[in-house]
Amino acid sequence: MIVCKFGGSSVAEAKQIQKVKSIIDADPDRQIVIVSAPGKRNKDDEKVTDMLYNCNSMVQQGQSCRELFKKVANRYTNILSELGMAQKPFLPILDEVRQMIDAGHGAEYAASRGEYLCARMVAAYFGWTFLDTDPLIVIKDDGTVHEDTYTNLKKVLKKGEKYIVPGFYGCSTEGKVKTFSRGGSDITGAILSHAADADIYENWTDVSGVFSVDPRLVKDAKVIKTMTYREVRELAGVGAGVFHEEAIAPVIAAKIPINVKNTNAPMDDGTMIVGSREIDGHPLAGVSAKSGYSRLTLRKLMLFKSTGIRHALLTMLHIFGVRPSFSMFGVDSIVWFFESTQASESVLNAMCIRIKSEFSLDSIEVDHGHAVVGIVGAGVMQETDLIAKSTTALAEAKIKLNFYNYGSSDTSILLGVHASQAQDAVKCLYHALFE
Repeated sequence: MIVCKFGGSSVAEAKQIQKVKSIIDADPDRQIVIVSAPGKRNKDDEKVTDMLYNCNSMVQQGQSCRELFKKVANRYTNILSELGMAQKPFLPILDEVRQMIDAGHGAEYAASRGEYLCARMVAAYFGWTFLDTDPLIVIKDDGTVHEDTYTNLKKVLKKGEKYIVPGFYGCSTEGKVKTFSRGGSDITGAILSHAADADIYENWTDVSGVFSVDPRLVKDAKVIKTMTYREVRELAGVGAGVFHEEAIAPVIAAKIPINVKNTNAPMDDGTMIVGSREIDGHPLAGVSAKSGYSRLTLRKLMLFKSTGIRHALLTMLHIFGVRPSFSMFGVDSIVWFFESTQASESVLNAMCIRIKSEFSLDSIEVDHGHAVVGIVGAGVMQETDLIAKSTTALAEAKIKLNFYNYGSSDTSILLGVHASQAQDAVKCLYHALFE
């Protein structure tokens, strides 16, 4: 049994949905389909989810979203017409969604309706059963999946039944509509794969698999044929955007392989994501970078002589809304990298003043404009010359290295560079290590 997830580009317009139906019809084992909200039809287009967020913003400002929602409704009614389906049965559903947004049901409700409406439409087009994820998928406050989710789904999923399921959302433990982070339809697909005990989870997008480097940066970037769960998790963690990094967790325990495939080229093999792979002369999987980090540097003589100092400092950071993504420790210093959007400059200034005072630090500094580059591969620890090759490549390209983290993971090496040099760093490392 195969579970399939189709991303926003795969359901952006009628001709794409027709491709989806052809793919599903080609294999009777494809029995559960998760859909995203319609994405961009071209580079100047607007995603339905973005329009829905804007609808909610208008309501929060005391205005009706009626006029803006017409653009959302038109996307769906146009698709229905082009698919040869009647619009009339769908109009009350669209109007109910608009009324709920106008009634102030919030950003998560508004954003989730893109997937909800798409799934209702595709279910009608296929003649399959629509299965709503609210209230079946329960999402905890920290964004992780509540264990009740799998019990709920196993109760309703019937063997042999064919389902269309909206991605991206479920409900909170209080029963309100709650979304995953953007791209969370991948997570929904993984959850359904686990609950249905699928043999394979197919993740359909607009590229033929996971690339070893961003093809927008390197013209002849190659698709990775096979990679491990850990490799895709760590590659996604440093910016590779084909597969949501949190979508790995539900399938690991069940050992369900993931096949990332291209809706526009369904015969391409794509990328298989599995538990383990043979190195076979291919120790590395890919290289990627993620920008938008700030650096917090703390120094104090004999810093670590104080028991529990790191925990106490982290607790203080959390009070100010700062949650570090990467950590480094010196003899008398700590360096934390965190996403710059987590706190404003005024909040960071207040945080630094309080931390320096309460912990009697010698110094505390915050600076911005950082990026983290990841070299990812199951065989990174086996390559004796990897450090030399990578640092030499960066030095020759005149790229300043702010940190080099080797050994904390046996699947990836992390390098810190200035955000302005992140793309150049990725390109030079790819040429040095993968060609």
